[in-house]
Amino acid sequence: MIHISPFFKSNSYYLFPLRPDLFFSRFTTATAPKPPQQHLISLIKSCTQRSHLLQIHAQLIRNSLLQEFAFSFPLLSRVALSPFQDISYSRQIFSQTPNPSVFHYNTMIRAYSRSNSPIEGFLLYQDMRQRGLRADPLSLSFVIKCFVRVCSLMGGVQVHARILRDGHQSDSVLLTNLMDLYSLSEKGNEACKVFDEIPQRDIVAWNVLISCFIRNHRTRDVLVLFDGMVSGEFLCEPDDVTCLLLLQACANLGAHEFGEKVHGYIQEHGYGDAMNLCNSLIAMYSRCGCLDKAYGVFKSTRNKNVITWSAMISGFAMNGHGREAIEAFREMLRIGILPDHQTFTGVLSACSHCGLVEEGMLFFDRMTRDFGIAPNIHHYGCVVDLLGRAGELDRAYQVIMSMKVKPDSTIWRTLLGACKIHRHVTLGERVVGHLTELKAQEAGDYVLLLSIYSSIGNWEKVTELRKFMKEKGIQTTPGCSTIVLKGEVHEFVVDDVSHPRKGEIYDMLDEINEQLKIAGYVVEPTSELHNLGAEEKKYVLSYHSEKLAIAFGVLATPPGTTIRVAKNLRICVDCHNFAKFVSGVYNRQVIIRDRTRFHHFSEGSCSCNDYW
Repeated sequence: MIHISPFFKSNSYYLFPLRPDLFFSRFTTATAPKPPQQHLISLIKSCTQRSHLLQIHAQLIRNSLLQEFAFSFPLLSRVALSPFQDISYSRQIFSQTPNPSVFHYNTMIRAYSRSNSPIEGFLLYQDMRQRGLRADPLSLSFVIKCFVRVCSLMGGVQVHARILRDGHQSDSVLLTNLMDLYSLSEKGNEACKVFDEIPQRDIVAWNVLISCFIRNHRTRDVLVLFDGMVSGEFLCEPDDVTCLLLLQACANLGAHEFGEKVHGYIQEHGYGDAMNLCNSLIAMYSRCGCLDKAYGVFKSTRNKNVITWSAMISGFAMNGHGREAIEAFREMLRIGILPDHQTFTGVLSACSHCGLVEEGMLFFDRMTRDFGIAPNIHHYGCVVDLLGRAGELDRAYQVIMSMKVKPDSTIWRTLLGACKIHRHVTLGERVVGHLTELKAQEAGDYVLLLSIYSSIGNWEKVTELRKFMKEKGIQTTPGCSTIVLKGEVHEFVVDDVSHPRKGEIYDMLDEINEQLKIAGYVVEPTSELHNLGAEEKKYVLSYHSEKLAIAFGVLATPPGTTIRVAKNLRICVDCHNFAKFVSGVYNRQVIIRDRTRFHHFSEGSCSCNDYW
């Protein structure tokens, strides 16, 4: 039951003030009278306290005004949406409204699309249609947002059909939301078809298309779109959200040159002080191996927050500067910024990449003891990686078994990778068993197990496992390396013959191999998982994808130019040795980003100190 405040006069539309200065038992001014109803509506729209809304609600009920659209709709909108966003109270008001209109339904569906129970929005949409109310474009748009929240592709398809039946295919906002749903459902082609149907494409539609390309691994298309937008070809200039998405794409691809172009656009268009863009620039440069530029953005960022510090700490970590990451963490604490979950992920990762076992375990303990942060699966994963790399495999296994959260496939894979490094067959087999129990085993897991068997010369097990993989139709992911030159992405796989300059590339690689042999480079045969002769192994290892990418970099860039390569898998020992020799013999900096970290090769050595 709603209490009627003594602020209200009985049996009257007139109200006493919600603030002493708002007394309006008479609604008149010097020039014209103001009707009580309009004043009440204005009061609803300007109300900022829930207690005052309750008083107004009580007055509306008492005077039977809730059945009038002029009062019920603004009250519902005020409660359901910002600033209150009280879904329970708004549902109560909605249920008290006789014969709610499409506008009432739209408000509630919109509120549910932002709530923790978005499927309720769809149920209200169904109820609206059962009452014979015709959904308008806004109704369908909010319903799509509900489906986006629950990732329901089938629901989106049904709404798409309704859009076509009701003739709403010219509504740009509605189609943009539909695009977003298809994109999130990894239906990139359908999203692009919807984009082509949008009659007037604003910046929101273009940004959704860019998001779609990123989600569906069409990163290179994102770069082409940005160029077209900047040139005016698409009649739509990039905004700050576009720049944010582009920085993510450049980070994924390792395209630092293009990232610099986006950085320049940000500065030229006055977005340079936006904190989210500064943080993204730090992350982008870090993930492209340009730590000096990441640090430059970090130093120039005013009012650094915990996200800024965490981005820089993670940048130090992934580029092999563990001590610097720890120093940054301590400086952050010194100036009074408290760490969050992501900060500790960065610090623990830094300790893992640099073999700082005791320091890492101390940070892990402090996280809960000193900062009250409960470890999540990512923190446990860093600890397992830390112990696994250091050879403490049994201790790492015990950490997983004693975790307060359920182990996922990623953490078991982390331990399996450590088993490969340290050739621990028994534990490796046990880990694959855990992955099988989770029904999460992948081709890469069997490849790691193959590597463990081959590293100890157990070719019988290798043959047996290969036969099993063939029978089960398990296909491995081929190694792929990319290098970006002058904004163009060049992609290579093992024994690649698709590049237009393939003849020159293979000639250059043969020449590099001859020069490296003179300098003392010897092929590492354990990197080949097939039971081949020594000479056959040397031949097979000669044409790994990162070697082809490096050869192309030497061929296509002036002497002294840094060569940057991104690899989708962990770099093998032989290619790691190859890159070290190239950096020394050819006086080049070679930066390779593999699946987990960066390797900065210079003057014959690597930033990882051969610990990876």
